Amino acid sequence: MIKGISHQIIEVTDTNNRYYERALLVLKPEYASISREILEKEAKKLLAKMDTVSTIKPKNVFFSRLLSYSLMCAIGALTTVIIYTLV
Repeated sequence: MIKGISHQIIEVTDTNNRYYERALLVLKPEYASISREILEKEAKKLLAKMDTVSTIKPKNVFFSRLLSYSLMCAIGALTTVIIYTLV
């Protein structure tokens, strides 16, 4: 939604973050008069904190498929043993 209110925005292009190439931060109106250098410094501090804990992990398809195939084989072998002992 776009409103008729103007905001100051800081764009940080050097995020030093492996996931984000740039960040747009909207300033609160009461801090709009602070110098740009201080605001950029605080923005970079904020972005540095974002990279410390990450829940995004690269997906390793090989091991997940290996685990599922092994589990299916184990279930098949167990079923075969149960049927063999009952007959």
